[in-house]
Amino acid sequence: MSATSKGQNKREALVKATIKLVNNNGFHATPMSKIAKMAGISPGTIYLYFENKQNLINQVYIEVKASFSDFAFMDYEEHFSVEKGFEKIWKNIAVFKLKEVEEAMFLSQCDNTPMIDEPSRKEGLKHLQPLLDLWVRGQNEGIIKQVSPYMLYAFSIYPIAFLMNMQQRELYELSSTHVDEAYKMAWNSIKI
Repeated sequence: MSATSKGQNKREALVKATIKLVNNNGFHATPMSKIAKMAGISPGTIYLYFENKQNLINQVYIEVKASFSDFAFMDYEEHFSVEKGFEKIWKNIAVFKLKEVEEAMFLSQCDNTPMIDEPSRKEGLKHLQPLLDLWVRGQNEGIIKQVSPYMLYAFSIYPIAFLMNMQQRELYELSSTHVDEAYKMAWNSIKI
């Protein structure tokens, strides 16, 4: 194994350990020593890849957000109608959150706490630009309500995280019928 792939494996182990520990313990109860131990590397090795804990969390957030966005916009094309485009993106997001639970939980924690610094949060937001552009197009075409993108996100995308959490706690099961129902409710919440 080359030194580069060994280094990449160590970095990936650190990313996975960070996601798991932050999900289980929260940001403040996740010391670098625990991350290193779970990743199977010495604590000093972390600093070869990340400046400090904040840098580690920010970088993991950006990487997971990029992976999430790649999945969210898979098979989406800008020429789709607003409704078809939104359905494609929304359902991709739902699939990601239901299949990539650890990563989705990590993003949810990051989005709901101040543990991510503002430059990293803005970098993560850039990855959602196609959705924001779709909403603007929908507003310009008189299809989507004239409210801020935060409102659109809160009422159409954010509920997926709640449903994912309910499924994780085994209080609710999201069948394909439930996903379709949730999509219709999301679309109805933002369309005119």
